[in-house]
Amino acid sequence: MKQFDVYVNTNKDTNKTYPYFVDVQNSMLDSLNSRVVIPLTPMGKPNKNYPDNLCPVIEIMSKKFALLTHQITSVSTNFLKKQEGTMLDNKDELVEAIDFLISGI
Repeated sequence: MKQFDVYVNTNKDTNKTYPYFVDVQNSMLDSLNSRVVIPLTPMGKPNKNYPDNLCPVIEIMSKKFALLTHQITSVSTNFLKKQEGTMLDNKDELVEAIDFLISGI
């Protein structure tokens, strides 16, 4: 598994609210049976008002999603079955959001 890969949420109970998860765990920790992920939620209409520095807006397949950094969690590696893409191009935004969550800066 690669850091910043995006996975489809296959859980029928939550995939409407959180259709994707982005893996933010460093790949050096691949031997663990869990991954640290951040859920993505659709922006919807009207656009939800999330703090930009905590919840940057990301585009996946021409649709806008907010990264819900404050809902960072871990899941079993078995949960991440269908990789949809990567957010490597958004690495700086993701790391800055995590830094803001932890340090406030």
